[in-house]
Amino acid sequence: MKLKFTHKTWYFFLLCAAAASMLNGFAVLSGTSFGLIEQIAFAAAGIARTFQNIRLFKALTVLDNVLIAQHVRLTASWLGAVLRSPSYRKEEARAYERAKELLTYMGLWEVRGEISSSLPYGMQRKLEIARALATQPTLLLLDEPAAGMNPAESAELTELIRGIRDHYHLTVLLIEHHMDVVMDISDRIYVLNYGGLIAEGMPTEIQQNDDVIRAYLGGDDDEA
Repeated sequence: MKLKFTHKTWYFFLLCAAAASMLNGFAVLSGTSFGLIEQIAFAAAGIARTFQNIRLFKALTVLDNVLIAQHVRLTASWLGAVLRSPSYRKEEARAYERAKELLTYMGLWEVRGEISSSLPYGMQRKLEIARALATQPTLLLLDEPAAGMNPAESAELTELIRGIRDHYHLTVLLIEHHMDVVMDISDRIYVLNYGGLIAEGMPTEIQQNDDVIRAYLGGDDDEA
């Protein structure tokens, strides 16, 4: 099967690889080595991401999706987990409270027992973000989070991401082609067209940039 990605998604992969490279790993992207490390090392370093195509643990409940993501932060040994030592039980209780807090913030606590694949699309998006937050990142990478959403859902998502950034004190790197979402939420914007950087600046600067206007408003079939 041959996979096809937009330029935005390729740049997202490259940014992940660059982050990995700084952590002394290696990556192979389209046959070329860039530097990649194991996913657990990404999470341990404070980097979390979501995907353009939602990737939940579909057979698990909403709660279990968030609980399982916290294992990267657990310090109890495997023996302690098997024997259910006091220290492990304390960590388990903290993980449950953390999951409850995240799901409550996301408005998903009431459906915590539902199988994740049974949720409406918008809720699955929220759950994927909640799972990423469960790893306690300092950098949150969001790849096309508004993909497939209607205008009302996109507006709700915009407010949610803004709230997450402020509430959890995160840096959020967002790759998105919904311009309303980008303009409403971004402090600084980098605009790509056919894989090339054509503009960067504050939202007000980008809105008035002639190259951006031509690429996104004036072309027949331009794709960023």
